Amino acid sequence: MKAPPRLQSLMEEGLIDTVVRQLMSGKEAMVFVVRNGEHTLCAKIYKEATHRSFRQAVDYTENRRVKNSRSARAMAKGSKFGRQEQEAAWQSAEVDALYRLAAAGVRVPQPYNFHDGVLLMELVTDAHGDAAPRLNDVAFTPEQALTHHATLIGEVVRMLCAGVVHGDLSEFNILLANTGVEAGGADVPVIIDLPQAVDAAGNNHAQRMLMRDVGNLRDFFGQFAPELLATEYGPEIWSMYQAGMLANDTPLTGRYERQHADVDMLAVLREIDDARAEDAARRLRMAGG
Repeated sequence: MKAPPRLQSLMEEGLIDTVVRQLMSGKEAMVFVVRNGEHTLCAKIYKEATHRSFRQAVDYTENRRVKNSRSARAMAKGSKFGRQEQEAAWQSAEVDALYRLAAAGVRVPQPYNFHDGVLLMELVTDAHGDAAPRLNDVAFTPEQALTHHATLIGEVVRMLCAGVVHGDLSEFNILLANTGVEAGGADVPVIIDLPQAVDAAGNNHAQRMLMRDVGNLRDFFGQFAPELLATEYGPEIWSMYQAGMLANDTPLTGRYERQHADVDMLAVLREIDDARAEDAARRLRMAGG
């Protein structure tokens, strides 16, 4: 197919040879299948993220550092240049998170390059070499659900040990890849879409986001394995992280004994608002395919 204008510069730089087809188009980005020599890759072209609310942007970008002081001032003022710089920072956050998590052993698409607002990365495939499906497009047996849930809880722990919280983890941004015949042909979850990733230690909303991420996994896989609905991995993981006791191989039980304390009604109301916003966003994603 004819290369979109945003991919022309990558072809001129020799980063890709041909554009095979469009893989998907969402509110945040368009993704194309491209080739570079014998390698088939993904090219993620970011769109201007006008659909995000101001509060969401503040929550996710809290404590993100900008090296250029002029950019930081412009972002604080909300000028046109500042908004452009904020969007660039939002995009680079995914690139930084992908490299950081890949180095930590988290199963994410391998990033290869970021050029002119386009992220080149691994094309995650199924057993037939086609683009891997999202979890929400797959039905599981109870045994498969328990296995994939355990794998993803382990990935959440590995991410947190690397200092990262996904911030929007759900069945809509996890792919089910196949490891291929040489590796036994097993299906393995691959975590995608990380522009909203936050620094676990530097963002005051990290705990709430991690709880939501883990809760989404529980609710989705709990459809197939109802015993998961009674688990509380989120509080258990965060309490061990706060205590400095969390490691990649820390045994987890899914049980957590809560400490009795006064209820923070403002926090409760905000959780309700977030749940409503998340439900609306999930419905939009489902409607958009």
